[in-house]
Amino acid sequence: MDLRQDFPLLVTPEGKQLTYLDSAATAQKPELVLQTLDHYYRHDNANVYRGVYSLAARATAAFEQAREKVASFIHAEPDEVIFTSGTTESVNAVAWAWARAELKPGDEILTSEAEHHSNLVPWQEAARATGAKLTFVPLDEDKLVTTEAVLAAITPRTKIVALAQVSNVLGNLPLNVAAISDAAHRVGAVVIVDGAQSVPHMPIDVHAMGADFVAFSGHKMMGPTGIGVLYGRRQMLAVMAPFHFGGEMISHVDAESSTYKDAPQKFEGGTPPIAQAIGLGAACDYLERLDMSEVMAHDRTLGEQAASRLRRVPGVTVYGPSEGRMGVVSFNLEDVHPHDVATALDQQGICVRAGHHCCQPLMRQLGVAATVRASFYAYNTEADIDKLAAGVMSTMEFFHHVAH
Repeated sequence: MDLRQDFPLLVTPEGKQLTYLDSAATAQKPELVLQTLDHYYRHDNANVYRGVYSLAARATAAFEQAREKVASFIHAEPDEVIFTSGTTESVNAVAWAWARAELKPGDEILTSEAEHHSNLVPWQEAARATGAKLTFVPLDEDKLVTTEAVLAAITPRTKIVALAQVSNVLGNLPLNVAAISDAAHRVGAVVIVDGAQSVPHMPIDVHAMGADFVAFSGHKMMGPTGIGVLYGRRQMLAVMAPFHFGGEMISHVDAESSTYKDAPQKFEGGTPPIAQAIGLGAACDYLERLDMSEVMAHDRTLGEQAASRLRRVPGVTVYGPSEGRMGVVSFNLEDVHPHDVATALDQQGICVRAGHHCCQPLMRQLGVAATVRASFYAYNTEADIDKLAAGVMSTMEFFHHVAH
């Protein structure tokens, strides 16, 4: 597939193409999303729920239609979709509003050292506040979390299982969340999935997965920044306390007490990210036209080809699965700092990310301070891999020449 013409930022007015390989950080936006945002602000801009005039009614209808689109995209019900600012807020919402009320000393929170900080630090704080204990899934020789290791690590003391379905550093093939959920539920544990790197890149059916909560971000799936989703099983949302208090989430307010609406409104106090949600709905429309099975196959092909090509460059170490991966490849060039590699590639028109990728414990497991990361999406092509491989080779030759 070649979708570049749908993404204005990828093609300059002069016809030059940008080699954008940082979609794990944020995805580029198709014209459909940009036009949807522009249309909302030009024609429907009003606060939702609070007005009876036609402009407000249109804004409210578009906002709730966006919720329906997101629900359809992940095979959920609309009242199971809570709009947040992103994956980070979604995970924190569960850690604050559910976990702190349910955990007690001796309970265990099962996670891993491969997690993004957004799915680790909230659980550290929840454990500290409640007396619960963090436990960690052992990583395999490639420093990956495997479904088999997760299943073996669940015990009768496990109360929460919090894991990324796909690593933002190593690009593992997705965990079998359905099997993990079955095992966790048998011991009375709740499953929270960090779907930041999976929901944008593969077909998702949250009911079939069986997870209690799934968190993901709109900007990583071609939507706007500032919008994310917390999917929660209806039974979980019914017992979970709200975590934002204010306008529109209330049912009745007295001077000294209040009652709250049902989900999802009880979790969306204040003016919600209206335009962003509507833009995310448009992103769902765009991705569904592509077919998410094809998006996943395309991303896997690019990730596997890129890993194979980079391994042939002298001095390059590629991290992660030896076979089969999603569209994420982390690597280092011997004796060259990752930031220098990224800077050299930028000078060749190639956008990659360098750093610890908000995964410092995983970096320590890998024995490095940082890596270079190239990540792919539906708008990337094999030509981008050719340019990446050539860019890394020329970077290696330059630094080797300078060193000698």
